[in-house]
Amino acid sequence: MKPSRSYVAVALLGACLLTGCDKPREATAPQPVQSQIDAADTIYTDGEIVTVNDTQPIAEALAVKGGKIVAVGTRADVEKAHKGESTVVVALGGKALLPGFLDAHSHYVSSLTVANQVNVYAPPAGPGTDPASIVAEIVKFRDAMQIPKGEVIQAYGYDENVMPNGRLLNRDDLDKAFPDNPVLVGHVSMHGAVLNSAAMKKWNLSAKTKTPPGGVIVRKPGTQEPYGLIMETAYLPIFASLPEPTAAQEVEWSKAGQLLYAQNGITTAHEGATHLSDLALMKRAADGGATLIDVVAYPFITELEPILKQFPKETWGIYNKRIKIGGVKITIDGSPQGKTAAFTKPYLTGGPGGEKNWTGELSAPEDVIAKAVKAVYDLGVPLNLHANGDAAIDAFLRAHEKAAADDLSKDRNVTMIHSQFVRKDQLDKYVTYKIRPSFYTLHTYYFAEAHIANRGREQAIYLSPMRDAIDRGLVPTNHTDFVVAPLDQMFMMWSAVNRVSRAGAVIGEDQRVTPLEALKAMTINVAQQYGEQSSKGSLEVGKLADLVVLDQNPLKVDAMNIKDVKVVETIKEGKSIFKRNQ
Repeated sequence: MKPSRSYVAVALLGACLLTGCDKPREATAPQPVQSQIDAADTIYTDGEIVTVNDTQPIAEALAVKGGKIVAVGTRADVEKAHKGESTVVVALGGKALLPGFLDAHSHYVSSLTVANQVNVYAPPAGPGTDPASIVAEIVKFRDAMQIPKGEVIQAYGYDENVMPNGRLLNRDDLDKAFPDNPVLVGHVSMHGAVLNSAAMKKWNLSAKTKTPPGGVIVRKPGTQEPYGLIMETAYLPIFASLPEPTAAQEVEWSKAGQLLYAQNGITTAHEGATHLSDLALMKRAADGGATLIDVVAYPFITELEPILKQFPKETWGIYNKRIKIGGVKITIDGSPQGKTAAFTKPYLTGGPGGEKNWTGELSAPEDVIAKAVKAVYDLGVPLNLHANGDAAIDAFLRAHEKAAADDLSKDRNVTMIHSQFVRKDQLDKYVTYKIRPSFYTLHTYYFAEAHIANRGREQAIYLSPMRDAIDRGLVPTNHTDFVVAPLDQMFMMWSAVNRVSRAGAVIGEDQRVTPLEALKAMTINVAQQYGEQSSKGSLEVGKLADLVVLDQNPLKVDAMNIKDVKVVETIKEGKSIFKRNQ
């Protein structure tokens, strides 16, 4: 700021009075006035600030103003430039400050109802050790909630792979305890459920019901009667008609669902299987104030036309009250632990209903998949694909080669969700075709033993090969697929670094990644997946102040202890949205 003439005159007069001068002195150049401090709202210091910015990996202090980061650097520099009278200085007390975690793939809408369902995950995430324990947990829930006769009861997390002696949950188990309530016990894959007789009656399932292409209806041995487990295309009509929150519940349930993400340090969530009704619900809830975190939605290709009518393409990719449509979702196969993923070679243990020479099935014929892929490419929006088995990945690559024949290597922002059983030759094509894998390393813990039994050790230990992907120059992300696996970002990071199974075996030691690489797969890499790398994913000046405080620096603790690092606080655009009770 240039001093005014009056300021110079006063300064000279003051100098004469102080020195007793009796004659004018030769004017000297005025000294510059210190520029006004750009006072920050908050300055974080006294901790380990992990930026996930390779040019400045660690900082002593970080300043936030107006929901954005305005400085990252030494404590002295940041406080000199940004510490004003109103600035709140937060002493981290040795804790770690990181960019808020970005969820690469989960099912956000499902989180709205989880608080009203029964957790029957297998240990350590839940109590589901066998059919009896699952039934007992649902009975406890029914009695505690005083659920009346006739009302639907839902559970989530059923994993038949850990049931002892192959004794699976079936309709008869549920009928004994629930003769008067429709009961659905969601399969851990989220691709199906075990139903009791009341639920089968409600959804018109009987011995006369034919199994649709791409679907599974497990029959009672020796009969055509459905025995409980319904999966894939046979389950989709049931899933689409499940009870939703009432108008009065939508905002409350949405806030509760978003808080589940915030408790795990997540500031941007993913809705990976979005129906038109889901989008409408999300919009109503946001209008009602459910705006704790950002949510990116990917509508199903099957509902693309009606969604475009209500949500025109020009509104996509833009947050409106923290909700945005990020692109389109195409599902190509099912789940490997549910034996519905599509492979080029048969499952060693047969199909979910005892089928011989079972390789799984594509969710739709290849020509249909190819047309769907071309439709999204023509629309010019990002594409997310669900593909687990190598045959499903092959089907997409062939579809890409048809739909993108004019330029196979153009960056179309395509993400292959799961990519669990990708082959090395397929990874090479990912590089050429610019396909981003979003891996699912939690399977190395939760389902490794099942995969070894179903697919053989050689294929199972190459599960989610993040090391090979990074070494090829790919930029992979990692996800929980919640509610398939628990929403636990630190456990997910631990699984990518250690790759240790539930039984304590190392699953693909050569595919382990460093803690920093695992952290990038849940921060800056996901920001690139969403096209938001200029505003999220690392702690840099100009980016949103989406932050998470951890009780320890996960890059410094023993690798096996990463899963024990706790989220202390989650901050969205400078405002605390979750703080753990100390």
